[in-house]
Amino acid sequence: MGAEVMCTATVGGRGVKGKARLETDVLQFRAAELTLNIPFNAMTAIAASDGTLTVRHADGTAAFALGAAAARWADRIQHPRSRLDKIGAKPAWKASAIGVDDTAFLDELKARVASLSIGRAARGSDAIFLGATSERPLARLAALKGALKPNGALWVIRPKGRPDISEAAVMRAGKAAGLVDVKVVSFSPTHTAEKFVIPIAKRPSK
Repeated sequence: MGAEVMCTATVGGRGVKGKARLETDVLQFRAAELTLNIPFNAMTAIAASDGTLTVRHADGTAAFALGAAAARWADRIQHPRSRLDKIGAKPAWKASAIGVDDTAFLDELKARVASLSIGRAARGSDAIFLGATSERPLARLAALKGALKPNGALWVIRPKGRPDISEAAVMRAGKAAGLVDVKVVSFSPTHTAEKFVIPIAKRPSK
């Protein structure tokens, strides 16, 4: 999930109190009287000084009084982490992808990990990625859990804002499969990824 800070945003000389949120590729601000969505690639200048993050973009300039977070946010905007970094993909991984139609991601993952099985879950996977555009594929979670290493992770990649596969539905399915959710990341501008693992108490002993 993105970082959030309650702050004052100043736009056009007017200060408004609200919530700033830093996502993978966009800076957002929400208040009753002001809404901003500033994509990183639309920013032409970024500066952090005295606890204030100032960004210049196509529609003007906005300043956010973030305090200690200002410098960190400026660095994250200027040096965004890749989705593989956020997922924690390792060169030694054995990974599997089922129902994932993001070919760019599959290419990125294949180049990063030791092996990638597409279309079936390889036994002993460090990570399994399940693409789901509805609740139906979630019925596979229990079976896919059996292909994970005890300390492996099962990621569900789903479209954002789709009522036919909500976050609540994914969480329910994970719990029903005997998994616990530990992380949510913004996978892309259109998709979210939820990470599930086998509870430590239920992992096979060595």
